[in-house]
Amino acid sequence: MATETNKQFILRYLDAIKKDKSAATLNSFIAEEDLKQHIAMYDVALPGYWIEAQDVISEGDRVALRGLVHGVHKGNLMNIPPTGKEVTFQLFINYRIADGKIVDHWMLPDMLSLLQQVGAVKL
Repeated sequence: MATETNKQFILRYLDAIKKDKSAATLNSFIAEEDLKQHIAMYDVALPGYWIEAQDVISEGDRVALRGLVHGVHKGNLMNIPPTGKEVTFQLFINYRIADGKIVDHWMLPDMLSLLQQVGAVKL
């Protein structure tokens, strides 16, 4: 039962942060400060970005997510000035949930794709 509960928790979390990334919203879902910092960093570079879940797999206290990040490059991204370009890139995240909050996460964004889309990398 906890497995399905955790999966639904992550889906509610994604829906909530799509609409509102305020401290109150983040604090209601997240106990881990590093994740809050990642969200803030991406929200500066891609204000209003959101994650489209493609696969969500849950087992025990872990939830694995494969998804797409959608946003517009309107802020500084690793010293890359805003381009106004719309971006979409893959993201893999594994969350660990305890006491009704995210307490750990491991994230692997497709940074090469993101950097190509904003024109910082040419192949």
